[in-house]
Amino acid sequence: MVQIRLATQEDQQIIADFQMKMAMETENFQLDKETVNTGVNAVLRDPAKGKYFVAVDNDKIVASLLITFEWSDWRNKWVAWIQSVYVIEEYRQKGVFRAMYEHIRHWAQKDDEIAGLRLYVDKTNHRAIKVYTKLGMNGEHYQLFEWMVD
Repeated sequence: MVQIRLATQEDQQIIADFQMKMAMETENFQLDKETVNTGVNAVLRDPAKGKYFVAVDNDKIVASLLITFEWSDWRNKWVAWIQSVYVIEEYRQKGVFRAMYEHIRHWAQKDDEIAGLRLYVDKTNHRAIKVYTKLGMNGEHYQLFEWMVD
């Protein structure tokens, strides 16, 4: 099975490529490659922005995800957001995301400053919703609203 580890600077190009593919697959949206490369580098160079985790099988990165943090005044702790999840196609439905999620959940449980995990998903991404529900995550409590500058 895959091994989960924190990403390093050497993983930057693969993670950026995954993000380009994920945006196209899930939202039919073409991201700007230079912006994505710069954004991934920003996280890898500044842990305050987040942490990338990768799943590795025989020295090949097969999945990645990003953890970012939101302060919860209700809990006086951080909420860790799972974002930018991508698993290469031939590794889907083989437990790779489950392994990553369990790794992240275990990591969060050991940290007294983390209240829990959250993620958002495009409401038309029925396959991902099914996976998250199967893992015991609750998607019924909040609805996400956004305003983004183009």
